[in-house]
Amino acid sequence: MTANPRRQLRPTDVKRLNRTWRRNTEGRLALIVESVTGPFNIGSIFRTAAAFGVEQIWLAGNATPPTNPKAQKTALGTDRLVAWEEPVPVLEAVRAAKEEGFTVVAVELTGDALPLHEAKLDGDVCLVVGSEDHGCSPALLEVADGVCYIPQVGRVGSFNVAVATAIAVAEVRRREWAGKALPSGG
Repeated sequence: MTANPRRQLRPTDVKRLNRTWRRNTEGRLALIVESVTGPFNIGSIFRTAAAFGVEQIWLAGNATPPTNPKAQKTALGTDRLVAWEEPVPVLEAVRAAKEEGFTVVAVELTGDALPLHEAKLDGDVCLVVGSEDHGCSPALLEVADGVCYIPQVGRVGSFNVAVATAIAVAEVRRREWAGKALPSGG
């Protein structure tokens, strides 16, 4: 009798599967989080970053650090799995990312933004997301190497910043993995 291929994986199987994906992931990925103040958004961003292998997060402006107790509730300790810096002025964060060899791409609605699926996101990429109310600052948009947006067809004007971050980070990894012979879940 054959085992049910749709059974949930045991923790050991999940670790083995994740290890295989990690070995097949070469691209460096980082984030600049500008003036995101909602602790639950910060916690979600850190959890997403840890899941997708983001190596560095620069907090900028008045971003809430992941050590905030409410952020911890969502992050579930993942802030210790991703290197991060205390908030600095946004131009300092962009300079640091570029000095580390990252192409800085803002996720924002601008007149020249490309749809996410058309944006140049290969190589070492540092995505930038901005505050819940105002998005990325004009100063940041001026120095970013590129700008992209997430196409939407519904009647809502934007995504929550943590959701937008997850979509953009997943797209960077999806592109890297496309065409590679990688494992399925079972």
